[in-house]
Amino acid sequence: MLHTAFTSLTGCTVPIQLAPMPAIATVELAAAVADAGGLGMIGTPMLPPPVLETMLKDLRKRTRGIFGAGFLMPFLDRDCVAVAAANARVVEFFYATPDSNLIEMVHAGGALAGWQVGSKEEAQRAVDAGCDYIAAQGTEAGGHIRGGAGLLPMLSEVLDVVDVPVLAAGGIATARELAAVLAAGASGARIGTRFIATNESGAHPEYVKRLLAARAEDTVLTEAFSVMWPNAPHRVLRSSIVAAEQLSDETIGEVSVAGMKMPVPRLSVISPTAETTGAIDAMALYAGESVSNVNRVQPAADIVRELAEGAERLLLKSGALVVGER
Repeated sequence: MLHTAFTSLTGCTVPIQLAPMPAIATVELAAAVADAGGLGMIGTPMLPPPVLETMLKDLRKRTRGIFGAGFLMPFLDRDCVAVAAANARVVEFFYATPDSNLIEMVHAGGALAGWQVGSKEEAQRAVDAGCDYIAAQGTEAGGHIRGGAGLLPMLSEVLDVVDVPVLAAGGIATARELAAVLAAGASGARIGTRFIATNESGAHPEYVKRLLAARAEDTVLTEAFSVMWPNAPHRVLRSSIVAAEQLSDETIGEVSVAGMKMPVPRLSVISPTAETTGAIDAMALYAGESVSNVNRVQPAADIVRELAEGAERLLLKSGALVVGER
């Protein structure tokens, strides 16, 4: 029932996109979301092109659904963009002025191009650059944040200036919240924090434990974790800042990236995965304000069904969705 411009564009059957959280959005998690009808995504920072290609081919073997790859512009590898465009349905970018050359590269490889934005001006630039869809991000989101407005004001402004499908991003974890952004005009929702607490997530168990115990007021928008990526606001659990500031060592652990071990600097952008060792509670524990509604670990497919079916019921009940409406 939840057919939108986004599902029509991508071929998904539900208007839900997994946020491409680096190392947290694993191949297993992306496949589970894709199998459930959503857009499964993986993150790409610090992955060599051959490793990314292997991951995407593995993902294709695991699912018949729709999947993509997300790029953070400060860590962009153009060779990886070409690999992603040739092996995924969707390639998405975040945290820089939209670049038409990148969009042309994606289209030349046969994929759809998206950009996550933090303002209506950036949204317009993304459309002008040739993007097929955009994600409008509010400050409620976990992880790095581009703009300065909450989701609903941001979404309203963006919808007024673009004519491509728009995903709502930031603070969405329940069927009611999904229904609300769809009723407001979004073509779908981009969801991260809720999917950290899944069976398929790559997050460290201690990270998940702290997430489950947190509420919205336990998150904070900060620039504390700026090593490797300065001057980039992000929302994390406040407790992780306190823990990091109490340490004196400049290296607080070790993480595996593309099969290689590397140190985790104190107050760096690196988020702890299941293979990370060291002071987990003092690493960047990204979490959106939606964390209040993340209360247990579930299979990702169950979350997708819960959100989609619940939003459909709410929209039908409210009269915002009519049976047979496309």
